[in-house]
Amino acid sequence: MQTETKPYSGPLVGALMMISSCALIAATSLMAKAMGPLGSQALGFEGSPLHPLQVSAGRFCFAFLALVIVTAVLRPRFHGIQWRLHSARSLFGWGGVSCMFAAAAHMKLADAMAISFLSPLFTMMLAIPFLGEKVGPWRWVAAAIALGGALLIVRPGTEAFQIVALIALAAAILMGAEAILIKRLTSAEPPLQILVVNNGIGALISLAGVAFVWSAPTGAQWSVLVMIGLTMVVAQAFFLQAMRRAEASFVIPFYYATLIFASFYDFVVFGDLPTAISATGAALIVGGALLLVWREHRARQRAARQPASG
Repeated sequence: MQTETKPYSGPLVGALMMISSCALIAATSLMAKAMGPLGSQALGFEGSPLHPLQVSAGRFCFAFLALVIVTAVLRPRFHGIQWRLHSARSLFGWGGVSCMFAAAAHMKLADAMAISFLSPLFTMMLAIPFLGEKVGPWRWVAAAIALGGALLIVRPGTEAFQIVALIALAAAILMGAEAILIKRLTSAEPPLQILVVNNGIGALISLAGVAFVWSAPTGAQWSVLVMIGLTMVVAQAFFLQAMRRAEASFVIPFYYATLIFASFYDFVVFGDLPTAISATGAALIVGGALLLVWREHRARQRAARQPASG
């Protein structure tokens, strides 16, 4: 008797969906860069460059509208919404996205994305006081490697230092804090509910923030803002499907393909390539993050074997 398998499932499909998510996430940052002063000048956009808060408002508002349509079709039942956790998570997420878009608008896209990959390390550090997790020496080694890579990219104290790199670092810290709250939410609420509530609260926060910097977008800029929101929703959907169809320890390393896509997009659209020092720094950041993933996978394996030996 043959075992029935679900179509389009398994590690390979999960990896392909994660890579698709990476391509779309890098695309949203590219579009955010196109809305900034450097991108608008290079691409010849009419009208004034948009403030990063306007770009993040477009990301949340149009993503929420898309999710409202999906909800109207699927009609899921929402229950047990933890509003305080959602509000805090959305605030951190909005801040992280806004900082990420600001950094992408003023520096090489690959460098900004590489610095943002420090977020798992900040998640690890924040998990100590907020989740009571214990961090062993290997995790601290991974953190040191990745932070060393970030110093190569930022290069404080040299002529290559950019203040805007600190904004990318702030994005990593905020997204690391957001991940702590995501861990709490995903254990109690379904993914679609989390997405709808998060994007809804994020839309409200972003609209409040954009009121202070608003300038009327042109038709082309409105189109890009809509594309950013819709692209991010599809990217999130691919990410969730990748996590469902394969083990997290297998698919998460593919997430760092975002850096490859960001470098490729930046070269094709703006002709920018990361320097050798920046590429080395990015490799160290990704290497440190992958070491963290490996250690977490080993820890889960030991935890799974422990009841059997007792």
